[in-house]
Amino acid sequence: MEMELICRESIKPWAPTPSELRIYPLSFIDHIVFRNYVPLLLFYSPNNTSQSEYSKISSLKKSLSQVLCRYYPFAGRFRDQLSIDCNDQGVSLLVTRIKVNLSSILQNPSQSSLNTLFPDELQWKVMDMTSTIVIIQINCFACGGIAIGVCMCHKVGDAATLFNFVNDWATMNRDEGTELAFPVLDAGDSLLPQGDLPIFPESVFGKDDTVCRRFVFEASKIESLKATVSSCNVQNPTRVEVVTALIFKRAVTTLGLSFETTSFRTAVNLRRRMVPPLPDKCVGNMVWFMFVIHPRETELDDLVRKTKEGLTEFCDTYAKKFGGKEKEISFISECLKQASSTAEDGGGDCDEKSESLFIFASWCRFPMYEADFGWGKPIWVTTSGCPTRNGILLMDTRDGDGIEALVNMEEEDMAKFQRDFELLQYASLNPTVELACK
Repeated sequence: MEMELICRESIKPWAPTPSELRIYPLSFIDHIVFRNYVPLLLFYSPNNTSQSEYSKISSLKKSLSQVLCRYYPFAGRFRDQLSIDCNDQGVSLLVTRIKVNLSSILQNPSQSSLNTLFPDELQWKVMDMTSTIVIIQINCFACGGIAIGVCMCHKVGDAATLFNFVNDWATMNRDEGTELAFPVLDAGDSLLPQGDLPIFPESVFGKDDTVCRRFVFEASKIESLKATVSSCNVQNPTRVEVVTALIFKRAVTTLGLSFETTSFRTAVNLRRRMVPPLPDKCVGNMVWFMFVIHPRETELDDLVRKTKEGLTEFCDTYAKKFGGKEKEISFISECLKQASSTAEDGGGDCDEKSESLFIFASWCRFPMYEADFGWGKPIWVTTSGCPTRNGILLMDTRDGDGIEALVNMEEEDMAKFQRDFELLQYASLNPTVELACK
């Protein structure tokens, strides 16, 4: 794929950050999070507006500068593991011109083609402490379509933070002067302050030799899974629960693993589970991992039931003891100690008898498809497969009812998994993305 770099520049906040906001403290969760770039890629179809490519790019630069006034830590640089110097050095922006049509990329999209659309192919790579916290690449296709690749350092925020930033940027670009709710920048430090807690090393983010495959579960197939689980007296199974259970069950089976020595963990968004709940626009890492250890059960309904029980227990323990009236410093300290161990050993929180660990994260129900820069909503939103062995990321399909799963496995394991008949009864392997909404 032929690509031409048009420009590379630094975009600074529209107005200087006040001196009293110069130092931005990180929360106790932020401080142990690894400094990998979290990637996001949004595709926009060609439109019939008269706005030229030059005009679009100029507008994007201006609105990015404006939104950085609200997300001013993103334009700074890390001072150390615990804080950011909000020095307005800016975020890096690249603009490229790609000499093929958007449709050629979306035809059974390959990971290698998608990777070139991210800035400097930084997806999931570890950033240097002095590097830009956010870096963006705007890709202009020959047909007039656009793909925007964003990489944000995980240490400043989670997926919710990334989506809020991109959506606010899009809104400011589409409707200049619009009144937007400000992001909540101090929630992490005020509710989850580092304080006198011990300073543990950052989590080591394993980068394994894996391959990534995209599996798409249509809404009708998910409804069939939910009906199967509901028939066994499991109340209100969710899309994420049934897809997680199916992937885990088929992976353990096809790879010849044992349920008694295999565990999985899944990321849980703490915002609405804290007491009291936190605003959705809280900036920072408001997530923790829930473990399901040695589920032993092999049927979908049992796995979903076990997951529901685990979530209830998690909310009764972690969400309450991390903040609010029931906050426990000793409990938090032990959690941080466990989490600061390497990703390969399950964060130190997994039973020692575990021989295999599957790591799930869900971006479902986040406002992935709301980022309208003035050319309509994105036709496809995706990311790059996280290079962690047996890591699975779930995302909404464009209609909001299906699920796309990015599954990472060692090549030999993937060769077995992607051919599994029972899995493929419910999932399609890397289908073409349609340019037009149906």
